[in-house]
Amino acid sequence: MEQNERIEKPEIQALPRVQDRMTFIYLERCKINRDNGAITVKVENGITHIPAAAISVVLLGPGTDVTHRAMELMGDAGVTVIWVGEHGVRYYAYGRALTNHSTLLIKQAQLVSNEKKHIQVARMMYQMRFPNEDVSKLTMQQLRGREGSRVRAVYREQSKKWNVPWNRRDYRPEDYESGDPVNKALSAGNACLYGLAHAVICALGCSPGLGFVHVGHELSFVYDIADLYKASTTIPIAFEMAAENADDIGSATRRRLREEFRKGRILERMVHDIKLLLADGEWEEDYKSTLYLWDNIQGELEHGISYAEAGDEE
Repeated sequence: MEQNERIEKPEIQALPRVQDRMTFIYLERCKINRDNGAITVKVENGITHIPAAAISVVLLGPGTDVTHRAMELMGDAGVTVIWVGEHGVRYYAYGRALTNHSTLLIKQAQLVSNEKKHIQVARMMYQMRFPNEDVSKLTMQQLRGREGSRVRAVYREQSKKWNVPWNRRDYRPEDYESGDPVNKALSAGNACLYGLAHAVICALGCSPGLGFVHVGHELSFVYDIADLYKASTTIPIAFEMAAENADDIGSATRRRLREEFRKGRILERMVHDIKLLLADGEWEEDYKSTLYLWDNIQGELEHGISYAEAGDEE
């Protein structure tokens, strides 16, 4: 088939659900194009085909050259594309929802804008990370204090386990090389985790910017969701990679993290946890058209028909 021949855009229902996809793929120093429904990755020794609908996130590292046709395919397939800076410290993201309706987005907006419900969601997030604690009456300030204490304990525990010195988290996007091995691994790993969280949030039709613990940033909800898994993924893996003294600790961390995402079914857990937080776990994906007209008395009304009554003027 000719490269420039038009490919029919896939229907939403034909795309795999987000929890059925691979987590992320990191690419660098290559030419990215498309061939039918596959992303093609060209390097010096050949071309690799990657089914676009089977992945959630593509991380584009230094030296990547991506065509408009490849971006069109990834957009149609609901793939989040992230341009990653040197060492994976910075990124820009693009995504498309894999659902036709805004059920979860509406729920998210309702919860964020109601102070009582807002803090309830924040408490649920804390309990997901540190279960078996009663936080039902804690304020946001108290939650932050307790969360900070628990996270510091995780760092100390991993430092002792892997016999790797630890002082503090030192994130320097402009001076990555000055960081110690653990901080370098954390920066690389967290970029991957943020990318995956962003992909799941967009795929479910939620807003990346409407957060509950983090607020005011376009990725506030991304940081909220990613934080649920750092203690079990990026933090222990960062210390493990530092203990192994890998030559390219960023690359080693990404490979190790991808395997952990697969084994721990992190992508499926993210889908489940977002549904639990926003809809009490009762919402299920469907691909029916759900465009309605809003009415404050009658509720949702069917769209696409005329509601003009007899005698109404045109």
